[in-house]
Amino acid sequence: MYKPTVNMKKKYLFFLSVFTLSIIGLMFRIAYLQIIEGSFLQELAYEQHTRDRLISPQRGTIYDRNGIELAKSATVTTIGVIHAQIEDSEEVARVLSEKLDLDYETVKKKVDKVVALERIKSKVDKEIGDEIRKLNLPGVTIDEDSKRYYPYSNLASHVIGFVGKDNQGIIGLEVKYDEYLKGSPGKILTETDGKGRKLEEVPEKRIAPIPGYNLVTTIDLTIQQYVEQALEKAVEAKKAKRGSIIVMNPQNGEIYAMANKPDYDLNEPFTITDPNIKEIWDTLSSEEQYNELNKMWRNFAINDTYEPGSTFKIITSAMGLEEKVVTLDSQFNCKGYHMVAGRMIKCWRYPRSHGQESFLEGIQNSCNPVFMQVAERLGAKNFYEYMKLFGFNEKTGIDVPGEAIGIMHDLENIGPVELATMSFGQSFQITPMQLLRAASAVINGGYLVTPHFGDKIIDNEGNLIKKFEYTQNKQIISKETSDLMKKALESVVAEGTGNKAYIPGYRIGGKTATSEKLPRKSNKYIASFLAFAPAEDPQVIALVIIDEPQGIYYGGTVAGPIIKEIFENILPYLNIQPKYSEKELKMQDIEKVIVPNLINKDINEAEKELRKISLGVELMGNGTIVEDQFPLSGEEVNPNTKVILYTSEEKINE
Repeated sequence: MYKPTVNMKKKYLFFLSVFTLSIIGLMFRIAYLQIIEGSFLQELAYEQHTRDRLISPQRGTIYDRNGIELAKSATVTTIGVIHAQIEDSEEVARVLSEKLDLDYETVKKKVDKVVALERIKSKVDKEIGDEIRKLNLPGVTIDEDSKRYYPYSNLASHVIGFVGKDNQGIIGLEVKYDEYLKGSPGKILTETDGKGRKLEEVPEKRIAPIPGYNLVTTIDLTIQQYVEQALEKAVEAKKAKRGSIIVMNPQNGEIYAMANKPDYDLNEPFTITDPNIKEIWDTLSSEEQYNELNKMWRNFAINDTYEPGSTFKIITSAMGLEEKVVTLDSQFNCKGYHMVAGRMIKCWRYPRSHGQESFLEGIQNSCNPVFMQVAERLGAKNFYEYMKLFGFNEKTGIDVPGEAIGIMHDLENIGPVELATMSFGQSFQITPMQLLRAASAVINGGYLVTPHFGDKIIDNEGNLIKKFEYTQNKQIISKETSDLMKKALESVVAEGTGNKAYIPGYRIGGKTATSEKLPRKSNKYIASFLAFAPAEDPQVIALVIIDEPQGIYYGGTVAGPIIKEIFENILPYLNIQPKYSEKELKMQDIEKVIVPNLINKDINEAEKELRKISLGVELMGNGTIVEDQFPLSGEEVNPNTKVILYTSEEKINE
């Protein structure tokens, strides 16, 4: 009988110990995988034999302040193919190329591509997607998708912005509020076998997408349309390079309208609008094309800086009155120029002069020597500190991306000549929005406001999700100074260079500007006009800028009538009633017209009726029947007031 040696026993014991420990380790490993990692591994295994297809969520709607849709989403489909499930690739390629109006060879290459899921075409009309679905082609997927649509095309295009192919915001409000608007995608889960083929006995599982929230803005569609029409007409008439208008509530920073011309169609944002660039488009490199698109998308009102010229005299005046270095009755003598550090700096009226004048008359006359002397009395340090107080060294905080900051001199670089030219709006640059914000502080009691478009976020049932709060900054000038400035600026329109904006019955304040662009003597100018109403309690402030008008280029002549046209329309719309003086009541053109009831009338008939009583017409929609109107029937309005007619195809029940 064989008897193992001691060494053999030791070896057996060693191998037995190793085997036992291995079994114990394996048991622990199995327990770990089953108990600790079980859920994770089960999900991993499930993912390996399932196909996930994302469902785009419905992007939230952007509304104007009255609930009118400015941007909305429509349901469309995305057509794709799963290579492993295709039975007849040629048939699939033929059908898809025909239905989707695509090149057969291009589609065939995609169909033959050995990938889990290949997209053939996105943003396909739901009707076409439904047609393809009815054919039940193996391997073809028809998934829900969403397409952004802008009902008013180019209206407020630089403000609203647009989305990319993935429905994510690219510029404007679309990107600023993307986190609220975008929603969360859903999924379609399909179980497959080892070769990626769908298991017919297992139904697809659908996880519904979560729609985005909706944004309510401060934009007023009616005011925006008035503004855009007036601006487009002016830019075309003056053959200007571009133009911009902002209309805002100076008390709280709510922006009613912001328009830039030229603009672009939000539904076709990659289609260039400049005819000269269009002609050479195909010869441009990708980088050059991208640069041209960026130029088209730029929002001049906030993205670019310019020398404000005489509109800045509003700020210089407020500084002087606040520091009490001048009163409205202070006397000055304009010789047509002012000598600064041995250099002659001319008044715009040179070689003529304004002669003896009070500070109030200097504001009315927009006399440069007056403002140069006020700046001298303030001193460079004081002037610089007020520039910062009025926010010209910072962003306004407006809720549209890409805002620029003013370009100012450092204090140590402000010599006598620089101080003199700064007093009337030259040798530094700011954005139009910065100027409007600062001017609002001058007339609202001295408070800087935060210009904004976003009002609140709501869900599809109208429930409030978030209300945006905008804090009012500290008071930078006193109420007394603000009241004096309102009085002075009202006199500019009533008696001074801003008389082209005068409207009987309305107390309007404002300031004109004609600024020469750099380089000097280029004969290129910016004509602008800043105005507010009613002067005693400002509820609306507007800035009009016309860049490089041809022919006559003076701010009062070019921009004044635009302000007048805008205010004639929007002041009654905002229910700001005229208050006529005795002198105005005697004027021949002060008369009232009663607006007739036009609802359910044919638009041609309605237009004839309005023109008979000297009222203008603005059509909304593509219908032939008047569905609603503004102003309402029975209201008294001034002659030439535009009546907005909302149209439809059918009469409404009364």
